[in-house]
Amino acid sequence: MFIRLLPFFTLLPILELYLLIKIGSYLGAGMALLLVLGTGVLGAALARQEGFKVWMKIQHTMQQGIFPADDMIDGLLIFAAGIVLITPGVITDFLGFLLLIPFTRIFFRDWLKSRFGGMIQRGDSNFSGVFRHGSSTERDVTDSGDDLK
Repeated sequence: MFIRLLPFFTLLPILELYLLIKIGSYLGAGMALLLVLGTGVLGAALARQEGFKVWMKIQHTMQQGIFPADDMIDGLLIFAAGIVLITPGVITDFLGFLLLIPFTRIFFRDWLKSRFGGMIQRGDSNFSGVFRHGSSTERDVTDSGDDLK
């Protein structure tokens, strides 16, 4: 896992800094700073708006007795968008805005669902100990399937 995250913590910041320096050399340092601040403010406002829409949709779906799985994944993606949008940089801002737009968010949601589904089919997921039933001395709910029927 560390090897997969290494490029995000090393190469991405270097590339972001390079792009910001290039933009600053064309537009000027002040305009580059305004660009970073503007995308952060705009991204935060859009994330709040989209998050509120998804929250209302989750509540409506749950009132109908339906589990809002897709909407919950949308909420997770909007949260991730908010995080990357407050990170200074052009690439992260682009990714954040893609996650905020409902039309493009569908592709990320479907990709995540297929990844999660593949992990479950391969048995790569382990939720043991996550779901507790009663006191902490009782056995895990996930230890046997009879509690989940």
